[in-house]
Amino acid sequence: MSVSRVQVKKDAGPSTIKGRGTGLNPANRFAAERLESFADGWDFVEDTERPQTTLIRDASRSIIARNDSPDLAFDTSVNPYRGCEHGCIYCFARPSHAYLGFSPGLDFETKIMFKPEAARLLEKELSRPGYKPGVIVLGSNTDPYQPVERTLCLTRSVLEVLERFNHPVGIITKSAGVIRDKDILSRMAVNGLAKVHLSITTLDPALARAMEPRAASPARRLAAISELAKAGIPVGVMASPMIPGLNDAEMERILEEAAKAGATSAYTTMLRLPHELGALFTDWLQKYLPERAAHVLSLIRQSRAGQLNDSQFHTRFAGTGLYAAMMGQRFSRAVQRLGMDKERPRLDASQFRVPGRSPANVQMSLF
Repeated sequence: MSVSRVQVKKDAGPSTIKGRGTGLNPANRFAAERLESFADGWDFVEDTERPQTTLIRDASRSIIARNDSPDLAFDTSVNPYRGCEHGCIYCFARPSHAYLGFSPGLDFETKIMFKPEAARLLEKELSRPGYKPGVIVLGSNTDPYQPVERTLCLTRSVLEVLERFNHPVGIITKSAGVIRDKDILSRMAVNGLAKVHLSITTLDPALARAMEPRAASPARRLAAISELAKAGIPVGVMASPMIPGLNDAEMERILEEAAKAGATSAYTTMLRLPHELGALFTDWLQKYLPERAAHVLSLIRQSRAGQLNDSQFHTRFAGTGLYAAMMGQRFSRAVQRLGMDKERPRLDASQFRVPGRSPANVQMSLF
């Protein structure tokens, strides 16, 4: 598999932290006070320890998040974790950490909130009279299979509940850890209740390590697609985000390799840089790819009406302008050529049932 290589600086400077997406920890946009650095005349770098991941209990009393976004294909999701240790520098979810009082920078990948009652809360909400089932998405905001899942197993506990209720689920992840749960997913898939999408941003391991420091390598993600497909689990690929001038040349190769591995569907989105993410990503570019930074930022602005971000529905995922249109055409042609544009059976919500509740009781609960 030949891969287009991007020369990423291995030593990106003293303010970067090995194994983390960013060394910056800017104040969030809701903070009343802001700290600013200044030169004090002493030219030395402080020897600080690498920040460790801190787990914080999330005392949320509900687990199903709902949205009414007209450009999303789902309206309910479950996120067992807030913050993500994968540390992807481009992650659109980083600014959401500001709502928790944390920085979208280093805090986002080192201060992870987890929901220990996720399974119990989900069972309670699914059992409510009048609950109307639809596809619940895991991974709509932060990755359900980030490293801490190996020990906490919250995502698996959520899947166990969904299986008992015959509730359809879609998963989005960039972790090979999803194959741990192929036993549950394969049983659900037989009944049209489960589908997985692996996110692959690049096939270049060096670029992936710089952009997504604690996520699975591209090769491991392709292997996960293969293993899920062999287990009879419908699996697709998300070639996302496409970053103009950085990984966009790889789009067709990503789709081709995913199709070879067993992916039968594909999606793509253009890079989004909401709120604090614009400054974080710009800093990362200037440190790791200084010779490309200006060009990449220029192309992003060309695809976002002169800005680094566009929050408008229907254009926020695809971008606007000639460059974005060209990317859209390339994607459409590639998925058509690879047979990944075929309409697939939708996940079946009609099988939903509350364990222990008879059909008669279900009917009565509607009144």
